[in-house]
Amino acid sequence: MGNSPKTVAILLHARQKFSAKNYFLRLLVDEWQKQNINVLFLNGTKVFKAADAVVLHVNLTVVPEEYCRFANRYPVVVNGRAIDISKRRVSMNLLDGTEDYHGPVIIKTNQNSGGHPEQCLNGLPGPAGWLQRKIVGAMPWNWTGRLSSSAYPIYDTMAAVPDAIWQNPRLVVEKFLAERKDRLYCLRQWVFFGDREINVRSFSEQPIVKAANIVGREQGLPVPPQLRKMREELGFDYGKFDYSIVDDRVVLYDANRTPTANHNNLNSRVRAIALDLSSGIAGFLG
Repeated sequence: MGNSPKTVAILLHARQKFSAKNYFLRLLVDEWQKQNINVLFLNGTKVFKAADAVVLHVNLTVVPEEYCRFANRYPVVVNGRAIDISKRRVSMNLLDGTEDYHGPVIIKTNQNSGGHPEQCLNGLPGPAGWLQRKIVGAMPWNWTGRLSSSAYPIYDTMAAVPDAIWQNPRLVVEKFLAERKDRLYCLRQWVFFGDREINVRSFSEQPIVKAANIVGREQGLPVPPQLRKMREELGFDYGKFDYSIVDDRVVLYDANRTPTANHNNLNSRVRAIALDLSSGIAGFLG
Protein backbone atom coordinates (compact mmCIF):
# COMPACT_ATOMS: atom_id res chain seq x y z
CA MET A 1 0.00 0.00 0.00
CA GLY A 2 3.00 2.28 -0.06
CA ASN A 3 4.48 4.29 2.80
CA SER A 4 1.72 6.86 3.26
CA PRO A 5 -1.20 5.72 5.43
CA LYS A 6 -4.44 4.94 3.64
CA THR A 7 -7.87 6.04 4.89
CA VAL A 8 -11.08 4.01 4.89
CA ALA A 9 -14.44 5.64 5.62
CA ILE A 10 -17.37 3.70 7.09
CA LEU A 11 -20.69 5.17 5.91
CA LEU A 12 -23.50 4.55 8.41
CA HIS A 13 -27.12 5.60 8.45
CA ALA A 14 -27.59 8.84 10.38
CA ARG A 15 -29.89 7.12 12.90
CA GLN A 16 -27.90 3.92 13.31
CA LYS A 17 -24.93 3.86 15.67
CA PHE A 18 -22.03 1.59 14.86
CA SER A 19 -21.63 0.62 18.52
CA ALA A 20 -25.32 -0.17 18.97
CA LYS A 21 -24.96 -3.46 17.10
CA ASN A 22 -22.22 -6.05 17.40
CA TYR A 23 -21.08 -5.73 13.82
CA PHE A 24 -18.37 -8.06 12.56
CA LEU A 25 -16.98 -5.04 10.69
CA ARG A 26 -15.90 -3.66 14.08
CA LEU A 27 -13.36 -6.49 14.29
CA LEU A 28 -12.07 -5.69 10.81
CA VAL A 29 -11.72 -2.02 11.72
CA ASP A 30 -9.63 -2.96 14.76
CA GLU A 31 -7.29 -4.98 12.53
CA TRP A 32 -7.05 -2.20 9.92
CA GLN A 33 -6.02 0.28 12.57
CA LYS A 34 -3.28 -2.12 13.69
CA GLN A 35 -2.11 -2.12 10.07
CA ASN A 36 -1.72 1.70 10.11
CA ILE A 37 -4.90 2.29 8.10
CA ASN A 38 -6.85 5.34 9.19
CA VAL A 39 -10.57 4.66 9.74
CA LEU A 40 -13.21 7.36 10.00
CA PHE A 41 -16.94 7.04 10.58
CA LEU A 42 -19.59 8.98 8.69
CA ASN A 43 -23.00 9.22 10.36
CA GLY A 44 -25.24 10.18 7.48
CA THR A 45 -24.53 12.15 4.35
CA LYS A 46 -24.24 15.74 5.62
CA VAL A 47 -20.45 15.85 5.99
CA PHE A 48 -18.00 14.58 3.37
CA LYS A 49 -14.56 13.53 4.57
CA ALA A 50 -11.91 12.46 2.09
CA ALA A 51 -10.84 8.82 2.07
CA ASP A 52 -9.27 6.31 -0.30
CA ALA A 53 -12.31 4.03 -0.04
CA VAL A 54 -15.69 3.94 1.66
CA VAL A 55 -17.56 0.92 3.04
CA LEU A 56 -21.31 1.32 2.49
CA HIS A 57 -22.50 -0.03 5.85
CA VAL A 58 -26.17 0.98 6.02
CA ASN A 59 -28.05 -1.68 7.98
CA LEU A 60 -31.26 -1.61 5.94
CA THR A 61 -32.66 -4.07 3.42
CA VAL A 62 -32.55 -1.46 0.64
CA VAL A 63 -29.93 1.30 0.82
CA PRO A 64 -31.58 4.72 0.30
CA GLU A 65 -30.64 6.51 -2.93
CA GLU A 66 -29.24 9.44 -0.93
CA TYR A 67 -26.57 7.17 0.58
CA CYS A 68 -25.71 5.60 -2.76
CA ARG A 69 -25.12 9.03 -4.32
CA PHE A 70 -22.99 10.12 -1.38
CA ALA A 71 -20.89 6.95 -1.43
CA ASN A 72 -20.22 7.36 -5.15
CA ARG A 73 -18.28 10.54 -4.39
CA TYR A 74 -15.44 8.29 -3.19
CA PRO A 75 -12.89 6.71 -5.56
CA VAL A 76 -13.77 3.19 -4.35
CA VAL A 77 -17.06 1.99 -2.83
CA VAL A 78 -17.13 -1.34 -1.00
CA ASN A 79 -20.58 -2.92 -1.52
CA GLY A 80 -21.59 -0.09 -3.80
CA ARG A 81 -23.64 -2.50 -5.93
CA ALA A 82 -25.18 -4.54 -3.08
CA ILE A 83 -28.12 -2.19 -2.70
CA ASP A 84 -31.11 -4.55 -2.33
CA ILE A 85 -30.88 -7.71 -0.20
CA SER A 86 -34.60 -8.39 0.19
CA LYS A 87 -35.75 -12.00 -0.05
CA ARG A 88 -37.60 -11.16 -3.28
CA ARG A 89 -34.26 -10.05 -4.72
CA VAL A 90 -32.07 -12.79 -3.26
CA SER A 91 -34.16 -15.97 -3.13
CA MET A 92 -34.65 -18.29 -6.09
CA ASN A 93 -37.17 -20.50 -4.26
CA LEU A 94 -40.14 -18.22 -3.52
CA LEU A 95 -43.71 -19.45 -3.98
CA ASP A 96 -46.94 -17.59 -4.72
CA GLY A 97 -49.31 -20.48 -4.05
CA THR A 98 -49.98 -21.40 -7.67
CA GLU A 99 -47.05 -23.79 -8.16
CA ASP A 100 -47.31 -27.56 -8.32
CA TYR A 101 -45.13 -27.99 -5.23
CA HIS A 102 -45.88 -30.47 -2.46
CA GLY A 103 -42.91 -30.17 -0.14
CA PRO A 104 -42.52 -28.24 3.14
CA VAL A 105 -42.34 -24.44 3.12
CA ILE A 106 -40.84 -21.81 5.38
CA ILE A 107 -42.14 -18.30 6.10
CA LYS A 108 -39.68 -15.40 6.17
CA THR A 109 -39.79 -11.64 6.12
CA ASN A 110 -39.05 -9.95 2.82
CA GLN A 111 -36.87 -7.50 4.72
CA ASN A 112 -33.54 -8.58 6.13
CA SER A 113 -33.15 -9.63 9.77
CA GLY A 114 -36.87 -10.02 10.36
CA GLY A 115 -37.51 -6.41 9.39
CA HIS A 116 -36.24 -5.19 12.77
CA PRO A 117 -33.74 -2.56 11.48
CA GLU A 118 -36.54 -0.85 9.53
CA GLN A 119 -38.87 -1.11 12.50
CA CYS A 120 -36.36 0.60 14.80
CA LEU A 121 -35.52 3.27 12.23
CA ASN A 122 -39.11 4.15 11.39
CA GLY A 123 -40.49 3.92 14.90
CA LEU A 124 -41.14 6.71 17.37
CA PRO A 125 -38.14 8.01 19.37
CA GLY A 126 -37.56 7.49 23.09
CA PRO A 127 -40.10 5.88 25.46
CA ALA A 128 -42.86 6.21 22.86
CA GLY A 129 -40.81 4.06 20.49
CA TRP A 130 -40.27 1.45 23.19
CA LEU A 131 -44.02 1.30 23.83
CA GLN A 132 -44.70 1.11 20.10
CA ARG A 133 -42.37 -1.88 19.71
CA LYS A 134 -43.98 -3.63 22.70
CA ILE A 135 -47.44 -3.19 21.19
CA VAL A 136 -46.31 -4.41 17.78
CA GLY A 137 -44.54 -7.34 19.42
CA ALA A 138 -47.74 -8.41 21.13
CA MET A 139 -49.69 -8.50 17.86
CA PRO A 140 -49.90 -11.64 15.69
CA TRP A 141 -46.80 -11.89 13.52
CA ASN A 142 -48.81 -12.76 10.41
CA TRP A 143 -50.50 -9.36 10.75
CA THR A 144 -47.41 -7.27 11.42
CA GLY A 145 -45.00 -9.17 9.19
CA ARG A 146 -42.35 -9.01 11.93
CA LEU A 147 -40.48 -12.21 12.71
CA SER A 148 -37.41 -13.39 14.54
CA SER A 149 -35.00 -15.02 12.11
CA SER A 150 -34.54 -17.81 14.68
CA ALA A 151 -38.25 -18.61 14.66
CA TYR A 152 -39.33 -18.71 11.02
CA PRO A 153 -42.48 -20.88 10.85
CA ILE A 154 -42.29 -24.10 8.81
CA TYR A 155 -45.38 -25.75 7.28
CA ASP A 156 -45.64 -29.24 5.82
CA THR A 157 -47.35 -28.01 2.64
CA MET A 158 -48.37 -24.81 0.87
CA ALA A 159 -52.01 -25.64 1.62
CA ALA A 160 -51.31 -25.33 5.35
CA VAL A 161 -50.13 -21.71 5.02
CA PRO A 162 -52.79 -19.30 6.38
CA ASP A 163 -54.31 -16.85 3.90
CA ALA A 164 -53.10 -13.89 6.00
CA ILE A 165 -49.50 -14.85 5.21
CA TRP A 166 -50.03 -14.98 1.45
CA GLN A 167 -51.73 -11.58 1.61
CA ASN A 168 -49.04 -9.85 3.70
CA PRO A 169 -46.48 -8.11 1.42
CA ARG A 170 -43.95 -8.07 4.27
CA LEU A 171 -43.80 -11.87 4.29
CA VAL A 172 -42.62 -14.41 1.74
CA VAL A 173 -43.24 -18.14 1.37
CA GLU A 174 -40.20 -20.14 0.34
CA LYS A 175 -39.55 -23.80 -0.37
CA PHE A 176 -37.96 -25.35 2.69
CA LEU A 177 -34.92 -27.01 1.14
CA ALA A 178 -32.73 -28.41 3.88
CA GLU A 179 -29.33 -30.05 3.61
CA ARG A 180 -28.98 -33.08 5.87
CA LYS A 181 -26.12 -35.22 7.11
CA ASP A 182 -27.53 -38.27 8.83
CA ARG A 183 -29.96 -36.90 11.46
CA LEU A 184 -28.46 -33.41 11.49
CA TYR A 185 -29.41 -30.27 9.57
CA CYS A 186 -26.63 -28.37 7.82
CA LEU A 187 -26.02 -24.67 7.28
CA ARG A 188 -23.12 -23.40 5.20
CA GLN A 189 -21.81 -19.86 5.71
CA TRP A 190 -19.47 -18.06 3.36
CA VAL A 191 -17.96 -14.91 4.88
CA PHE A 192 -15.78 -12.77 2.63
CA PHE A 193 -14.11 -9.40 2.23
CA GLY A 194 -12.65 -8.78 -1.19
CA ASP A 195 -10.48 -11.76 -2.11
CA ARG A 196 -10.31 -13.12 1.45
CA GLU A 197 -12.90 -15.68 2.54
CA ILE A 198 -13.86 -18.49 4.89
CA ASN A 199 -16.44 -21.18 4.20
CA VAL A 200 -17.94 -23.21 7.07
CA ARG A 201 -20.58 -25.91 7.41
CA SER A 202 -22.41 -26.08 10.76
CA PHE A 203 -24.56 -28.92 12.09
CA SER A 204 -27.64 -28.83 14.31
CA GLU A 205 -30.51 -31.03 15.41
CA GLN A 206 -32.83 -28.08 14.72
CA PRO A 207 -34.12 -27.24 11.22
CA ILE A 208 -33.19 -23.56 11.66
CA VAL A 209 -29.47 -23.62 12.44
CA LYS A 210 -28.31 -20.85 14.77
CA ALA A 211 -25.19 -20.31 16.86
CA ALA A 212 -26.98 -21.41 20.04
CA ASN A 213 -27.91 -24.85 18.69
CA ILE A 214 -24.82 -25.79 16.66
CA VAL A 215 -23.31 -29.14 17.66
CA GLY A 216 -20.36 -29.22 15.25
CA ARG A 217 -18.55 -27.45 12.39
CA GLU A 218 -16.46 -28.17 9.31
CA GLN A 219 -14.07 -25.49 8.07
CA GLY A 220 -11.99 -24.95 4.96
CA LEU A 221 -14.63 -26.14 2.49
CA PRO A 222 -14.43 -25.08 -1.18
CA VAL A 223 -16.81 -22.35 -2.34
CA PRO A 224 -19.16 -23.55 -5.11
CA PRO A 225 -18.75 -21.68 -8.42
CA GLN A 226 -22.53 -21.18 -8.52
CA LEU A 227 -22.33 -19.26 -5.23
CA ARG A 228 -19.51 -17.06 -6.55
CA LYS A 229 -21.72 -16.25 -9.52
CA MET A 230 -24.54 -15.25 -7.15
CA ARG A 231 -22.15 -12.96 -5.27
CA GLU A 232 -21.20 -11.22 -8.51
CA GLU A 233 -24.83 -10.84 -9.58
CA LEU A 234 -25.82 -9.38 -6.20
CA GLY A 235 -22.83 -7.00 -6.21
CA PHE A 236 -21.24 -8.04 -2.92
CA ASP A 237 -17.69 -7.05 -1.97
CA TYR A 238 -18.14 -7.83 1.73
CA GLY A 239 -20.71 -9.91 3.54
CA LYS A 240 -22.01 -13.30 4.61
CA PHE A 241 -24.04 -15.77 2.57
CA ASP A 242 -26.07 -18.46 4.34
CA TYR A 243 -26.69 -21.38 2.02
CA SER A 244 -26.88 -25.14 1.62
CA ILE A 245 -26.30 -27.71 -1.08
CA VAL A 246 -29.37 -29.81 -1.86
CA ASP A 247 -29.36 -32.34 -4.70
CA ASP A 248 -26.04 -30.87 -5.91
CA ARG A 249 -27.60 -27.41 -6.22
CA VAL A 250 -26.75 -24.29 -4.21
CA VAL A 251 -29.70 -22.96 -2.19
CA LEU A 252 -29.07 -19.40 -0.99
CA TYR A 253 -30.99 -18.65 2.21
CA ASP A 254 -29.74 -15.18 3.06
CA ALA A 255 -27.28 -12.53 1.83
CA ASN A 256 -26.16 -10.07 4.50
CA ARG A 257 -23.87 -7.08 3.93
CA THR A 258 -23.78 -6.12 7.65
CA PRO A 259 -23.02 -9.42 9.45
CA THR A 260 -22.85 -9.40 13.23
CA ALA A 261 -20.57 -10.86 15.87
CA ASN A 262 -21.28 -11.12 19.58
CA HIS A 263 -18.55 -8.95 21.08
CA ASN A 264 -19.46 -10.18 24.58
CA ASN A 265 -18.56 -13.74 23.59
CA LEU A 266 -15.73 -13.54 21.07
CA ASN A 267 -13.57 -16.65 20.74
CA SER A 268 -10.28 -17.36 19.03
CA ARG A 269 -12.04 -18.75 15.95
CA VAL A 270 -13.95 -15.53 15.30
CA ARG A 271 -10.86 -13.40 15.92
CA ALA A 272 -8.81 -15.54 13.51
CA ILE A 273 -11.51 -15.09 10.85
CA ALA A 274 -11.41 -11.31 11.33
CA LEU A 275 -7.62 -11.25 11.11
CA ASP A 276 -7.68 -13.23 7.86
CA LEU A 277 -10.49 -11.24 6.24
CA SER A 278 -9.01 -7.86 7.24
CA SER A 279 -6.28 -8.18 4.62
CA GLY A 280 -8.97 -8.14 1.94
CA ILE A 281 -9.05 -4.34 2.19
CA ALA A 282 -5.73 -4.19 0.30
CA GLY A 283 -7.48 -4.89 -2.99
CA PHE A 284 -9.60 -1.76 -2.56
CA LEU A 285 -6.69 0.53 -1.61
CA GLY A 286 -4.56 0.10 -4.71
